[in-house]
Order: sequence, then structure tokens, then C-alpha cells
Amino acid sequence: MSPILWTPGDGRPAALDRRTFLRAAGVGMLGLAGAALIGCGEDEGPAAATPAPGGTTTGGALEKTEVRVGYLPITDSTPLVLAHGLDYYTEAGLTAPAPTLFRGWAQIAEAFQARQLDVVHLLMPMAIWLRFGQNVPLRLVAWNHTGGSALTVANRVNAVTDLSGHTVAIPFWYSVHNVVLQMLLRDAGLKVLTTGEPSAANSEVKLVVMAPPDMPTALANGSIEGYIVADPFNAVAEVNNVGKILRFIPDVWFEHACCVAIMHEDDVAERPNYTQAVVNSLARAQVYARENRSEAARILSGDGNNYLPQPRPVIERALTHYDHAEYVPTGAIKHPEWETERIDFQPFPYASYTEELIRQLKETVVEGDNAFLANLDPAEAHRLLVDDRYARTAIDVAGGAARFDIDASLTRDERISV
Repeated sequence: MSPILWTPGDGRPAALDRRTFLRAAGVGMLGLAGAALIGCGEDEGPAAATPAPGGTTTGGALEKTEVRVGYLPITDSTPLVLAHGLDYYTEAGLTAPAPTLFRGWAQIAEAFQARQLDVVHLLMPMAIWLRFGQNVPLRLVAWNHTGGSALTVANRVNAVTDLSGHTVAIPFWYSVHNVVLQMLLRDAGLKVLTTGEPSAANSEVKLVVMAPPDMPTALANGSIEGYIVADPFNAVAEVNNVGKILRFIPDVWFEHACCVAIMHEDDVAERPNYTQAVVNSLARAQVYARENRSEAARILSGDGNNYLPQPRPVIERALTHYDHAEYVPTGAIKHPEWETERIDFQPFPYASYTEELIRQLKETVVEGDNAFLANLDPAEAHRLLVDDRYARTAIDVAGGAARFDIDASLTRDERISV
């Protein structure tokens, strides 16, 4: 399959529908006390702030100092929690309580909307859905990582076609996991089912939303035949021999962003020095994670600060183990020439990715009302969702694009190949 390039459409945000939020989250009525879901206007976004030496914006003083971080126990959260563990927030002039761990995406989204948190990592498609489908005033200020996910299956499964008649778990309907899984299923001639029982005779695969920590157990007890999710839950299945990786997702979509760093729109617009301090801290943590993977695993695990509940060997495998000799023969890696990592870290939010992701979302089956996607213009959506000024400055402060192994032009074409 040749690389896919993006083209724009057009459209407008849809109205807030909290019931759709809960349905898409795959959970019951969790409650959202105190949340103010304020609609976002279609303006030009925050006024530009001039970067000053050292990485803050003109004026230097931080408009506020406390940064409350929320995360899920996956390696995608590495920059957010590592910046705390290494005191990078403090060194940037911020006061950072211990990050708060959440088990599922619905819970972290509700806490963010209730303004109990200042910065979180969210699934990139989820950020698109919240911003344009639910009118939540948020801004994407940086990518949190690239790659870091895989399709893990029961040991008896050897091909995507073997999933016919079975159930596969996804972390959220609006996730790159769901998008890529459905690419793989379509390529294998399989159809997606969201309710009822899947039929092998009809080439059906049922998708269910499941919290990532529950996936390895569900695979082990046979209630699902596979799951597609971020590490270290794929590494958990490998280490415990309850499943194997059928395909790494960065091998399907080159250096894609699964999770992104999200902040409140008013902070990004009205508190540029504060926002820059946060993004600088994340970029600095990304450099550390790239250059000190084993030590990063120690800090993340119970051997360090216990940010992630999995043991250090599992976390270290998730950050380091991408052995071509092991994974190319099985087909888990089909594009060794891409020279990707199992997970990598860089902050720049490419417009080409946002736009292609929106195009792919329009072809992806989800539960709930996704009408907002029909007329959503990819280029306009990127402009309204993403503020890349802070990532640009953070990259410069961290030592330049070469420190992250990305092109200095900060542009790219998307590469997708199933």
C-alpha cells in the first residue's frame, strides 16, 4: 500500500451531547460535578506570544505556577510523569503535586473538563471529538510520544483473519487504536460489529471498549481474542505468555501520535509563560526518555517513583524491545526499513497527521453520534485544535529538531501501510 497523503474538506463543530460522551466512553453515568463545558468559538485562536531566551515568552514571569497533571498507567504518559519525577516542572518555576492516575479515558476527560487538572494526555482522536463533537475548550500543545501501541492477540491467533467471529478490545471509540484496527480489519476483508455476537461465517469482528488495565486479564481468561492498546499492556501479555503481538501500530502508521498533551484553552491563550514552562518541561522529559530509556523505566516503575504499576522489566521492555530478528519473521514488523522505535518521543504536532487522522476517522465505525465529522474540515480543525508555537520554542530550548530525530522543517508526509 502506498503512502497516504491528506486533502482538506470543510465543516463546523457540533453541539455538546453529554450522553454521547458517556456512550462513546463505554461507561455508565459517572457524574461530572462542577464541570463547565463551555462552547468554543471559531475565532483565530490565542494571540501570538513572542518567545524570549530561555524558552518562556515575553515578560518572563509565570502567570500562574501550579500544574496539576493527570495520566493513565501507560507508557504514553512518560513525559508528563517523568517531568515530575526529574523535577523539571519545579526547575521551570512550576509547583507540581504528584500526578493523579486514572484507570480510563472517560474519567480523565471528566476530571479535565471539571478543571481538576491543568494538563493531561488524551488520545488524539478523543481530543478531536471533545473539541469539535462536544465543544470542550481545549488546546493541543504538544505530542506526548510517537508509536507505543500494538495489536496483541491470543497465542493461537496467527493472522488478522483469525479474529473473524471473535471479540477484540479497544481503549476508546475515538482512538488511533480503533482507527488502525479497522484499517487492518478492512484489509483482511472483515466487518466491524459493535453489538450482538460476531459471526465467523459473516466475517465479523466485535469491538468492545475496555479499560487498558483490564485487557491482559480478559485475554488470559478468553473473554476476548485480542486487544489493541498502548504499552506496557502489550508487554504484560508477552512477559506473562498470555498473548503475543500480531502487529505493532507504528509499523502501520509511521511515527503516529497516539496520545497528545492537552491544556485548557484559556491557559494557552492568556498564560503564555505558564504554558511555555509546561511544554518546555515535557520536551525536556522527552529528550531524557529518548536518551535514557532504561533509567526512565526505573523512574516510572516501583523501583523509582511508582508512576506505573507494572514491574520494571515490563516497562523497560515497552520502552526498548523492538527486536527485528524476533518480530520481522512473525509479521509483527513488516516495515523494518522505516527504522522506527517501539515507542519514541518528540513534541511537535504535525498538521499533516491531524488532517489525515480526521480523514481516517470519517471511515471508522464508532458507537454514538459522529455526525460532527461529516463536514469537519481537516485543515481548519488543526488550526482550531492545535497551538504549535509552544512546541516550536520547546524544541529550540531542548537543543533543536535533531535532538528528537525529526526534520528541522517541522513538516512531513504521512506514511500508512497495512
